[in-house]
Amino acid sequence: MNTLRTARATLAAVALSAAIPALAAPQQGSGVAWDIVEGLTTEIGPRPAGSPAEKAAREWGAAKLKDLGFQNVRIEDFVTRTWTRGAESATLTAPYTQPLAITALGFSVPTAKAGLKAELVYFPTLAALEAAPDGSLKGKVAFIDHAMRPAQDGSGYGPYGAVRRQGPSVAARKGAAAVVIRSAGTDRHRNPHTGVTVFASDVKPIPAGAVSNPDADLVARIAARGKPLAIDLTLTGAPFPNAPSGNVIADLPGRDTTLPIIVIACHLDSWDLGTGAVDDASGCGIITAAALAVQKDGQALRTIRVLWSGNEEMGVGGGGGGDHYAKVHGAEPHALAMESDFGADRVWQVKFTAAPENKPLVAAVTAALWPMGIVPHEGPADGGADVAAIIKAQDLAVIDLGQDGTHYFDLHHTPDDTLDKVDPAALQQNVDAWTAVLKVVANTPGVIGKAPSSAQ
Repeated sequence: MNTLRTARATLAAVALSAAIPALAAPQQGSGVAWDIVEGLTTEIGPRPAGSPAEKAAREWGAAKLKDLGFQNVRIEDFVTRTWTRGAESATLTAPYTQPLAITALGFSVPTAKAGLKAELVYFPTLAALEAAPDGSLKGKVAFIDHAMRPAQDGSGYGPYGAVRRQGPSVAARKGAAAVVIRSAGTDRHRNPHTGVTVFASDVKPIPAGAVSNPDADLVARIAARGKPLAIDLTLTGAPFPNAPSGNVIADLPGRDTTLPIIVIACHLDSWDLGTGAVDDASGCGIITAAALAVQKDGQALRTIRVLWSGNEEMGVGGGGGGDHYAKVHGAEPHALAMESDFGADRVWQVKFTAAPENKPLVAAVTAALWPMGIVPHEGPADGGADVAAIIKAQDLAVIDLGQDGTHYFDLHHTPDDTLDKVDPAALQQNVDAWTAVLKVVANTPGVIGKAPSSAQ
């Protein structure tokens, strides 16, 4: 009888295991772009600005670019202001006891080591906090909610991201002892999103953190019951002045080195919660692979320069690699700038900032992308943080290849920013789109017109 039961149990277990699909193994890619993303995330991992890991990433990147055949490969060091993470925790202590998944925001100042125990005041929006009377939050912790939703072009990050960027300064002006926000993200995972905040010069910085979206939902539900809230908050991260960072720069010289160059950029640093696969190792892989692909048809007319920028994530206010690049290379003639820093999903749109005399160039790029289903969209191209300073300094023409950002803010600045989130096919589609554009712009003779901000 026991033997029969054992046999039946074994058969049932086999049937059950057959009915449950195995977890799919992460897709494995190939090619230059994939090798860069895989290498950075596997051999280096998180690369916070100013950290030993960011330094190791610079050295790794310089060696990789030399191996790939780039010339004039160099690391250009600079000193900047960054921030380091410490111990962090949060517990809602009234009216119910609930642990909260929290992360400190960059440039938060620390609470006391013993933490901060205070009343928590809920604000459904940043505007509601702005309307609060001055001094009304003295000794209290402000909680700022918002309603960010997914968008293909990522446009929600501007207005809803203001809760993270400006909210802590507003709370400090109202007298708050600390501030907690709903993460600037669109996921439903219990992962908080980090990122920098920017304290205004006229306020004293306060501890600032972000909770996961499910925990923000919890706070909102409890606040709706009308009972007083309280929190026990510990955030020990602190600003790190005079931190070491740097850019990695490499060239593929053109046939005519007297022509202004094309600069294409990504950023090498990342936040510390994940391994920076989507933000922005993918960007570095995309631009590097595309630059090399252009050369497969022979040496391009113009020099293509790749910029793997340091300290993009915390380089607000002029402390990033893009600003250092413009300071060092601002006297060198540039023709056009591009950047990849919006993940690794498929490119679906293109935007231009170009002078009127560049209409043939715009038409040629549009035609090159047309077979891929990538079409022009209205509005100017802005490049991105790593090329913004050189664009402004020289009024450069700019081309933006817009990736599908529907799921980008599910991963952005979270522990989920890891290699398994990168689709090799989508990554290669990015490389193909970038290659198509670079083949046109890097082989355009004559003058690529300057593009003041009013030019479209």
